[in-house]
Amino acid sequence: MERKQDYSPEFRSEAVKLVLEQGLSQGEAARRLSMPKGTLANWVAAIRGKVGETPAGSQTVAELEQENARLRKELAEARLERDILKKATAYFARESLPGTRS
Repeated sequence: MERKQDYSPEFRSEAVKLVLEQGLSQGEAARRLSMPKGTLANWVAAIRGKVGETPAGSQTVAELEQENARLRKELAEARLERDILKKATAYFARESLPGTRS
């Protein structure tokens, strides 16, 4: 008869994070942790059930890369706008000084 393994809450949490946050498949995570895939699947399902379909902060690697690309583009646009405003401010400041108008 097989003895039921007891896992600490910390171990359970870290195991679920491998799947939900690091994007490993349940089978791969279970293999790395030397535990039954079904047990890990139950833990993941329980977490998903508590929070809804996708737990907060549990984006896949692809989703994180997509968000990273979007944020980089947004940052580039903000930097461009900032640079344009700097130049415009300098231009109008020069124009408003006495004796600098052409």
